[in-house]
Amino acid sequence: MATIAALIGRILLGALFVFAGLGKVMDPAGTAAYMEAESPFPGSLALAVGVFEIGAGLVLASGFMTRIASVALIVFTALATLFFHERVTDQAQAAMALKNLAVIGGLLMVFAYGQVRGQVGVWRERDRAHDAEIKAARAEGKAEATATVAHDDSPTRPA
Repeated sequence: MATIAALIGRILLGALFVFAGLGKVMDPAGTAAYMEAESPFPGSLALAVGVFEIGAGLVLASGFMTRIASVALIVFTALATLFFHERVTDQAQAAMALKNLAVIGGLLMVFAYGQVRGQVGVWRERDRAHDAEIKAARAEGKAEATATVAHDDSPTRPA
């Protein structure tokens, strides 16, 4: 059950960034104007920011390299909070800042627990364990066969 919850949580966190990035890519002029008005960043970064959010969100949701993706998104979200939602006396900005802090908390959980079942690393480890079990079973079978042959070849004493 924890694996399913972690998988769904990771997908939902990734979706948040994908949809935010799509909004930026669909309206780069609006995003650029907002960036220039609210931060020290140039508006020319608007499209790059949108593409980053889409890419990092998809990587996070896919479960591939989740720790790297989560660190990148933590830094991104922290910077966005500091530069775009710093006026915490404004109720809307405070709500956005708190939302971002919650997202950072979720990303920290992803970082802490890394990949969950369903990832390439887990599949490889499971395959290694399975291969080791098969080798052990074959070795045990050979040992039993050798013992049986040795027992059958032993001279029998007449009763």
